[in-house]
Amino acid sequence: MNRIHTLIAFALCLIASPAVAASAWQAPNPLEIKAQALAWLDVQSMKKVDAPLRAKADAIWADLSKDASEDDLLVRLARTFELVDSRAAKLVALCSEPRSQLVTPDQRWLRDPGVPPLFAANLRLLFAEWLVRESLFDEAAEQLSGLAPADVAAPASLLFHQSVVSHALLNKESGLKSIDDLLQGAQTSPRRYVALARLMRDDLKGLEDDTLDHIARRMDDVRRRLDLGRAGPKVRTVEDGVVKSLDKMIKKLEDQQQQQQCNSGGGQSNNPMPDSKIAGGQGSGEVTKKNIGSESGWGDLPPKERDEAMQQIGRDFPSHYRDVIEQYFRRLAAEENNNK
Repeated sequence: MNRIHTLIAFALCLIASPAVAASAWQAPNPLEIKAQALAWLDVQSMKKVDAPLRAKADAIWADLSKDASEDDLLVRLARTFELVDSRAAKLVALCSEPRSQLVTPDQRWLRDPGVPPLFAANLRLLFAEWLVRESLFDEAAEQLSGLAPADVAAPASLLFHQSVVSHALLNKESGLKSIDDLLQGAQTSPRRYVALARLMRDDLKGLEDDTLDHIARRMDDVRRRLDLGRAGPKVRTVEDGVVKSLDKMIKKLEDQQQQQQCNSGGGQSNNPMPDSKIAGGQGSGEVTKKNIGSESGWGDLPPKERDEAMQQIGRDFPSHYRDVIEQYFRRLAAEENNNK
């Protein structure tokens, strides 16, 4: 009976507290993670874990090094969880292979309040790492939301993947926060995480809304979503935002050009001609009339003229913005055709 009471008390501690001390983000202690994993398994043994299964768990942790990496700890935890939970086993199998279907299986059970934090938080991180590898950043953001370094056995991995997701989705504020948090533990974080985090930080700091760079990245995000079979309201919202940003930028450039012309006087006298005076000049006063139609016809240019226009764009703007501008003109042409 004393053993059962001890296990129940320990289980309550696991449910009430995170896997690692919550005072600050720090590298996990492999031996503590092992003890928590086996204690979690002992709690399950009152229902379904027999001696052979416990022996398998002991084997998973038998050769654990005191310098074990975060990745190693997370994998060992997942292998322990799948011994007694079929949902965990299916999730671990899913994350061990490339994505084979457009729609990923529903994993909302990971957020069930009744699931112990040690179990849920680390499996959510494992799942999020796989989602990031598959470029499913929105789904990864959902799994990573609300997780703190103290909740998992791989705090550096958590902060790194939170940074990657924010960077990919252009969430500048949350991205910089995750990166700064990660770099606070740079001495104990994997070197690849630190190097990439510094690059992402410099990149996000220079990112400004409604610039060509910002627009180009949003267009890349649209392409990514479409490649993944995502063509719903969220994609259309991003597309509409891109067009509005281009409209705003073009209007700003036009206003600046007009202001410059006004400031320079357009090469004309600042004194208007009196109404009573007839202007001089030797022309006949006639102009050649041309019918230009009622539409702008951006998308109806002959192929040769269209290629010349795009070459001009290529000279005026960096090459990686060409596709964005071409998409903009295609959008204008589509809108004109729909209004005819």
